[in-house]
Amino acid sequence: MSPQPSSATAQPDDYLSPGRFVDSDHPAVRAFARSHADPAMPARDIAVALYYAVRDGFRYDPYRFDMSESGLKASRVIENGFGFCVPKAALLAAAARASGVPARLGFADVRNHLTSPRLRDMMKTDMFVFHGYTELLIDGMWRKATPAFNLALCEKARVKPLEFDGAGDSIFHEFDALGRRHMEYVDERGSYADVPREEMLAVFHEVYPNYRDWIREGAAGDFEREVDTGPRT
Repeated sequence: MSPQPSSATAQPDDYLSPGRFVDSDHPAVRAFARSHADPAMPARDIAVALYYAVRDGFRYDPYRFDMSESGLKASRVIENGFGFCVPKAALLAAAARASGVPARLGFADVRNHLTSPRLRDMMKTDMFVFHGYTELLIDGMWRKATPAFNLALCEKARVKPLEFDGAGDSIFHEFDALGRRHMEYVDERGSYADVPREEMLAVFHEVYPNYRDWIREGAAGDFEREVDTGPRT
């Protein structure tokens, strides 16, 4: 596979090609895209339809934190029915590319003030590095869309669901529905044509020395149940 262009030199067409993880040529991805959006629709309508299909059609699950090459693929989210922020963002990007809308991935470090107590204990921090979202080229502008938290999870956690109309950015709210601190964007990691897996792993080893342990421990967790019943700070 040829090297991915940097965001500084890439052209829109560079964000229409399949990637190793943004596998927009996968039959399941193409079928998913076609089932939710007609390529003849305006780019904005395609982006909005696919955003909600990914946001609510696949459960957000930070415990199934599969950093393997296969685990980060967009097509794997369709296979599993769930994913954490990065593969869900990859799926939205892949479905958009399959529909003719240029798409790439954006990353940022965020401080999650409403993570579950169990997940925080496992991670030893509320800092989520390389949080992933999608950037879609609509009417000549790159728009950020964050399809991570599905509606059912937001309702249980009393977090405002993120809406997306294709005319502005859709990023996490600073406060939740009850006025408590929710998400704080700490640092931007930039935009990529595909998932920067090796770079992510290097940072994870630095920030989360025990991340392999909590990945194993997380397999038995039920994140939606925990945010529904657990205490909040």
